[in-house]
Amino acid sequence: MVQSNYWAEQLLSKENYKTAVKPEETVNAISERYSPLTPECREEMAACATLLSLKKGTVLVREGQFSAKTYYIVNGCARAYYLKDGKDISEWFAFENKFISSIVSFFTGKPSPHYIELLEDSLLLELPKDQIEKLSDKYHDFERLIRVVLTHTLLDQQERIASIQFYSAEQRYENILAIHPNITQRVPLTHIASYLGITLETLSRIRKSKHRI
Repeated sequence: MVQSNYWAEQLLSKENYKTAVKPEETVNAISERYSPLTPECREEMAACATLLSLKKGTVLVREGQFSAKTYYIVNGCARAYYLKDGKDISEWFAFENKFISSIVSFFTGKPSPHYIELLEDSLLLELPKDQIEKLSDKYHDFERLIRVVLTHTLLDQQERIASIQFYSAEQRYENILAIHPNITQRVPLTHIASYLGITLETLSRIRKSKHRI
C-alpha cells in the first residue's frame, strides 16, 4: 500500500519501531480478544490491513475530513476531541487493544465532527471500510467480530455519558483511574479534565485531596 506524503512524514524510522509485530499476529490477537475468526478469515483480514508506526501528535482524522478507516491500537494511545468555541474537549481515549475511528464519518460518509490524534508514538493496524464490508459479506465470523467491537465501543461511550450525568467530579476521576490506572502518566491532565467534564483546577484539587489521604 502506497503511503501519502503526510503519512510518510509521520512514520517512525524502523529503528524506532516499538515492536516487530506482523499484521497476522495482530489479527490473531484481535480474534482472541474480541471474537474468534476462522483461519481463512484471519488470513484475508491480515492481507488487507496495514501496520503503521506513527509519531506522537500525528492527526489521524481532522474535523471536516471524510474518513473511511478504522484503527486498532497495538501499542500507544489516541484520543478523539472536538474544538468548541475555541475549547479543546476530549471525547474518547483509546489505548492498547482498542479500536478508534471517526464513527460518524466511517458509518455515514459525512465529514468527521472531531479530530483523532495520537498521544504517544503508536503502532496501529489500519483497516479500510471497503475491505471491512467485503469481509463482513464473505465471513459470518467477521461480521460477528464487528458487532462485538461496536458493542464494546457503544458501552464505553454510554458509561461516559452516565458518568457525566450522575457522578460527582471525584467519582468520575476515580472511575477513569479504575479503568486506566496509569492514565495520568500517559495523557495530559488538561485532556483528562475535559473528558471528565470538569475544569483543570477542579481536577488538580481532587488529585491533591487524594494525595493527602
